[in-house]
Amino acid sequence: MKKFNIRKVLDGLTASSSSASAHPGPNQNDVIQETLQSEHFQLCKTVRHGFPYQPSSMAFDPVQKILAIGTQSGAVRLFGRAGVECYCQHESGAAVIQLQFLVNEGALVSALADDSVHLWNLRQKQPAILHTLKFNRERITFCHLPFQSKWLYIGSEKGNIHIVNVESFTLSGYVIMWNKAIELSSKTHPGPVVHISDNPMDEGKILIGFECGTVVLWDLKSKKADYRYNYDEAIHSVAWHHEGKQFTCSHSDGTLTTWNVRVPTKPVITITPHGKQPKDGKKPEPCKPILKVEYKTTRAGDAFMVMSGGLSYDTCCRRACLTVMHGKSTAVLEMDYPIVDFLTLCETPYPNDFQEPYAVVVLLEKDLVVIDLGQIGYPIFENPYPLSIHESPVTCVEYFADCPPELIPALYSVGSRQKRQGYSKKEWPISGGNWGQGTLSYPEIIITGHADGSIKFWDASAIMLQVLYKLKTAKVFERSLKGAKEEKQNTEIVDEDPFAIQSLSWCPESRMLCVAGVSAHVIVYRFSKLEITTEVVQLLEVRMQCELNDVDSPDPADHPPTPSTPAAHSSASPSQERDPFETQQSTTDEGPRDNVPCLKVRSSPLKQSPGYQVDLVVQLVWVSGEPPQQITSLAVNSSYGLVAFGNSNGLAVVDYLQKTLLLNMGLSELYSPSEPYQRQPRSPRKTRQPSGDKDIRSVTSYMSRLSIFCKSVKQTYRSSNSPLSDNDGNNAAEEKSNKSPTSGSTSPFNSDDEHKQQRFIEKVMSKSRRFSKTVANDFARMSRKISSSTEQKTDQDAKDSFSRSRSSSVTSIERESREAVSSIHFMESFPRKTDSSASPSLWVGSTQGTLLMLALSLPPTGDQRLQEPVGVSPCGTLVRLKGGILTMAFLDSLGVIVPPLYEPWSEPNAPDEEKEKARRRRPASPAPTQEGQDSQYAVVCSEKQAKVLGLPSQSHCFKHNITESSFVLRADVVQMTAGLCLACFCANGHIMTLSLPSLRPLLDVNYLPLTDMRIARTFCFSNLGQALYLVSPTEIQRITYSQETCNNLQEMMGELFTPVETPEAPNRGFFKGLFGGGAQSLDREDLFGEIAAGKASRSLAQHIPGPQSMEGMKGAASGVVGDLARARIALDERGQKLGELEDRTAAMLASADSFSRHAHDMMLKYKDKKWYQL
Repeated sequence: MKKFNIRKVLDGLTASSSSASAHPGPNQNDVIQETLQSEHFQLCKTVRHGFPYQPSSMAFDPVQKILAIGTQSGAVRLFGRAGVECYCQHESGAAVIQLQFLVNEGALVSALADDSVHLWNLRQKQPAILHTLKFNRERITFCHLPFQSKWLYIGSEKGNIHIVNVESFTLSGYVIMWNKAIELSSKTHPGPVVHISDNPMDEGKILIGFECGTVVLWDLKSKKADYRYNYDEAIHSVAWHHEGKQFTCSHSDGTLTTWNVRVPTKPVITITPHGKQPKDGKKPEPCKPILKVEYKTTRAGDAFMVMSGGLSYDTCCRRACLTVMHGKSTAVLEMDYPIVDFLTLCETPYPNDFQEPYAVVVLLEKDLVVIDLGQIGYPIFENPYPLSIHESPVTCVEYFADCPPELIPALYSVGSRQKRQGYSKKEWPISGGNWGQGTLSYPEIIITGHADGSIKFWDASAIMLQVLYKLKTAKVFERSLKGAKEEKQNTEIVDEDPFAIQSLSWCPESRMLCVAGVSAHVIVYRFSKLEITTEVVQLLEVRMQCELNDVDSPDPADHPPTPSTPAAHSSASPSQERDPFETQQSTTDEGPRDNVPCLKVRSSPLKQSPGYQVDLVVQLVWVSGEPPQQITSLAVNSSYGLVAFGNSNGLAVVDYLQKTLLLNMGLSELYSPSEPYQRQPRSPRKTRQPSGDKDIRSVTSYMSRLSIFCKSVKQTYRSSNSPLSDNDGNNAAEEKSNKSPTSGSTSPFNSDDEHKQQRFIEKVMSKSRRFSKTVANDFARMSRKISSSTEQKTDQDAKDSFSRSRSSSVTSIERESREAVSSIHFMESFPRKTDSSASPSLWVGSTQGTLLMLALSLPPTGDQRLQEPVGVSPCGTLVRLKGGILTMAFLDSLGVIVPPLYEPWSEPNAPDEEKEKARRRRPASPAPTQEGQDSQYAVVCSEKQAKVLGLPSQSHCFKHNITESSFVLRADVVQMTAGLCLACFCANGHIMTLSLPSLRPLLDVNYLPLTDMRIARTFCFSNLGQALYLVSPTEIQRITYSQETCNNLQEMMGELFTPVETPEAPNRGFFKGLFGGGAQSLDREDLFGEIAAGKASRSLAQHIPGPQSMEGMKGAASGVVGDLARARIALDERGQKLGELEDRTAAMLASADSFSRHAHDMMLKYKDKKWYQL
């Protein structure tokens, strides 16, 4: 454990890197002991949740009850019972075209689009590849592994069939060539192999289906074709009847043909399930291809025939369907997404017995559905897996670890009432595996915001995921009609998904939720266990705009802003108290839209179920034809009763208890008059030093152009005499009337003539638009040029996805010249140097790296809090960092994090007496500071660097440059088991942790190059070393950077394979056994073994041993193939020893027999002789 003395940092007592520096403040003698060390950190993936992205294949183990799904990106997801999941990935990333289980053996065969076949060992918690066979000259199209067989049939695009020994993963010399399988008289190639299966009653006969429509019954022993079945249409799949006498084929014209094995001339039955039958007896009209068919029999009733596709072409707009034919009834089940594959689950794994189907697993492009075949109407099973993450596209994610323990039961109790009805009453049929036995368990909650305005709360405890509660924010608004296109164009700022969630702020202790949407709206929710009906939804409309304050304006120091007064160019109006003049302006069809929100809050009563209930809606309105800017940062505090949000136009603070707007100011107005960081009109690159005189001259020329523009605006005002429209004049007059002379906004005129004001505003707007078009590209080009000479080249992967660093490269003058709010934090702290005790305050970070402070003056609790106004006073800036501010946190004098104050949750709909008892503000945790000492430390992290400052002295204690060539995407101060740290995720893929408060590097791992904006938008850290991100549109990847969690990960993970006895084979019966009518077995070893078939060509396929292949199987005890191989070797050795023992026994018997004969002869020889005759 290393002590860090803040007073003696410059003496070298810290172990910070060369890029970190310390600046101790005066009289700082607090000693903070840092307990976190590098050995406390290790980065690894934990679990992946959600639906497999872009699925391509599926397999099921009927004994182990395990489902495997392959994807187009080479991933394999394995599912057992609820909570038992596993993720595997092929290194090549090729699509998985087929999966085959070694039933009840704990192994899986995967065939990929790159013509490789892999064997996975599932008898360990994290499956691994044992063997790989890479084909060089043939393209794999189909695989088949018979039940309880070690020989895998592989069909190729050339029409050949190769046979692989699964134990050794070597090719057999036995090959079925396409020219031998088809008729000699055939002049065309049959096409790729699309089906292989063995006869259920005769393992020596396999059925080979070619794409052209030819099916061949091949005799393995005689190595020739017994029968050939030809049809005019291409084949997609083949299904045997369990007795082995008939099989059914599905074709590309939507027909099903049933063939008798011994009658190859024509099919016994030909039907078109969805085709229209002509009255004149002609052939039915062709339909869409039947992609797959399965035929399953039952003992007590009619057989089931399940198929996908085959619909009529006149139903082209119809959704994908699964057809279930049972006896004379046909059920067409519509699916929400296209069908990828389906499997019929049966009671027995033996193909030569009555299958007794009980369910159908349907793999869709974006969902997994299991249908119950045993109930009338074919209801679906309730899916226990968290596969609905992408029900609507995920737009934001937040992760909360170590939540209050009572929170999850509360959310589950209100969410259980939202469950759909009509599910099957049977248990989920995919029930294999066992849960993990991990000891690390603490409440974890994941919140996902979606494009349709919904918010989902998930229980993420113990590496599991289960949905708890779903909130629909779109219910607050009116749904726009399809015909109201004109209104939509005038109000909505996004064409699609106007209710999409952009960001959210949640307090787990008070259960307050604040949501910001893409339509520039903020909704405040309270949690209640009681159902209520809200007659009128409380609405607050805020007018935020950013004006040019440098046009013919006096010096800002002459008119400093009044801290406690909202900005002049802002206004707030409750919907029920709106000025009639504003209403007239919002509904006019001529001129720009003004004072109109993007969405319309519903006017009818709103029934709110138990759970989160809307308390207040805040909407930003259009300003002079310009839509409101989207909200970039959001924070809520239940102890203060305040919500703060900001965008590129400024900052707004709302009192959600009194439903009033407290502050609405531009960021430039929050700076103090003598502020060194105050942004004057200048080039976006003025803070950077250009590399040469040429760049300086170029910047100067562009600045002169800006000055010329300002002068032209002045001249425009002086010489403008053209009349303006009444509408624009009203807007300008109204805009001016809302201004306060003490707000600090400046005006270029002193005349009271409204027409001059209107003309000036109109000219400024028109000239500013033309100016921005002509100069913006010049500024962007110069900024990039200057930036390229001072910054290093970024990582190529990050460069592909981001063309610039957000803090150092510019693409538009609009984005760079307008400073936006990037981070907001409520805290009991010291906003002024003169403060002796902590007080409520608001800390605001900007995209330009400035940290601003605002002091809050709160009335006493109770009735006074609901009646007296809250004061907000800007206090200037604290520090300036490189890049935009991402996060901030506060530590006490001992280095312990100081959380924001909160009001403990109480039922908001309870009687007033109970409310008054529960409503109390927590006392401030920081103690009064002594003179000359800092009792708090502010940790501030930007896109480039991190700083630690002492409060209230505002001294700089520590500084660390996080990255030079890249930028930080997400940063959070997180609580680990052993202490605090600052966790950062950079655009170049590095995940870093820094100690606090010394900012000493503890972890730096190149984990994930930023290849998708989705990762940047959804990556988030949480306490106790947890993090997650959206790895695909449908999947969440959870990772940990805690050594403790990594050490316990194996115990926490579930087991896929469990020892289960294989069901007994069906009884052949007396007469079938007597007359040979039952299933006939085949010793495939005699046919495919090296002795009988010889060796395969080495150039055909390459064997690649896996990390747990045969070379390492002697030391590995969990591999199924190794178990089989070692068992076979042991049996061979035992047999050899038994053979030797038998030989020795026979020799001993012969010797004993010889000895017995000799003894008998000796006895007869000397029987009658006396002793003296010997």
